[in-house]
Amino acid sequence: MIRTAEFVSPGHPDKICDRISDKILDVCLEQDPESRVAIETAGGHGQIHLTGEITTNAEPLNYQGIVKEVCGEEIFTTTNIVEQSNEIARGVDVGGAGDQGIMVGYACDENDEYVPQEYYLARDLCRFLYDRFGGDGKTQITTNDHWITHIVTSFQNTVKSELELAVGEYMDWETTDIVIHANPAGDWTQGGFDADAGLTGRKLVVDNYGPRVPIGGGAYSGKDPSKVDRSAAYMARHIALKELKRLGLSECWVYLSYAIGEKEPLQSTATDGKAIWNISDAYPVYPNEIINKLDLKKPIYYETAQWGAYGNGFSWDRDE
Repeated sequence: MIRTAEFVSPGHPDKICDRISDKILDVCLEQDPESRVAIETAGGHGQIHLTGEITTNAEPLNYQGIVKEVCGEEIFTTTNIVEQSNEIARGVDVGGAGDQGIMVGYACDENDEYVPQEYYLARDLCRFLYDRFGGDGKTQITTNDHWITHIVTSFQNTVKSELELAVGEYMDWETTDIVIHANPAGDWTQGGFDADAGLTGRKLVVDNYGPRVPIGGGAYSGKDPSKVDRSAAYMARHIALKELKRLGLSECWVYLSYAIGEKEPLQSTATDGKAIWNISDAYPVYPNEIINKLDLKKPIYYETAQWGAYGNGFSWDRDE
């Protein structure tokens, strides 16, 4: 079967925005673990705009300083941030879900990170090239029955021949039957916010498992764990991993869905693609239970915005 997945470097404009949103969240949680945060970042061409809601006892945030810490330079920043709506808070304060939504968790036995192999390879190559070249970049890998057939990669401030050599090094030079597209649109030096605009949550499939696995649609970055489209997605991954190992499966999908303000999920099922079974009696699936089980009130989110939430050793990836 032919499958393709992509990954983007932390220097990609959308990922810069994810990182800014999650850095703001982490700064709030570091001082006040009960912070309610929902921050969107839009940036590009010398400007960044922050909008959303924050309710926190943390010291007033230096947004310009946070942006500079993430981006490494001064960028003109505007803000439009208010406190969380009381009408939303009243449902969350009693342990209910911070929003309605559907969350999908997944695990498979194709590699030691328990993620789809094409996604695993695209991310691993992207990390390898980013360590070498830095900056803005993308990778894409196509496999046929898990054998790599095509590699696409574009990285800022590299030349085609240099990038091809780096890919060959990553592949340990076993590239005879692999078609490599290195900087296929030509070599480029203008990247990040200089070349393109970015937006929080625009790389949803990259943030999840690649295109093989369905997603509920909710973004992760900039949201505190009361938002189930983040916390319940992490729990769904945790349950999928546990069920995969418990039952000796090759793949496992977990589905959780919620109504805003209510704590009990409307759906809590797992499937191996054949049978479907309920998992709510075996795992904590109420929002506050999830937060406590996975220890989600800590400033851990900036790292998830760089290389993805799954397969990187976070609490929801541990077999505990």
